[in-house]
Amino acid sequence: MPMPRIARISVGVAAGIVAWFVVATVGDWLLRLAIAGYAEVEASMHFTLPMQVGRLCVGAASSIAAGATCAWLVPRTRRAVTALAIILVLLFLPVHYRLWSQFPAWYHATFLILLAPLVFLGARLSRRA
Repeated sequence: MPMPRIARISVGVAAGIVAWFVVATVGDWLLRLAIAGYAEVEASMHFTLPMQVGRLCVGAASSIAAGATCAWLVPRTRRAVTALAIILVLLFLPVHYRLWSQFPAWYHATFLILLAPLVFLGARLSRRA
């Protein structure tokens, strides 16, 4: 018996969210190894410009991976990827609002504006592969 469409979409969205956080966690570990002083300032979030750019790159990779994962699991519908993009934006809006004073406006704008398009890019890349 095939899985109902809404269930497949839900699985794809959930897997995309998990993928986002797995890639972000691994990326954070890599930033700690690659950028001197990153681990020391992580708790206080007093990041240098290269650290902020690194964090944005990790966020971009996470968003692409999330979209690719979702599209791979639910290849015949854009609804799953659209739902994933919306949910991620809704998850991160309050986070960035809370952290607004700790990062420059360009950082928040870059992350939030690129979040959904990068999810769709990941989905497109997954479908071509």
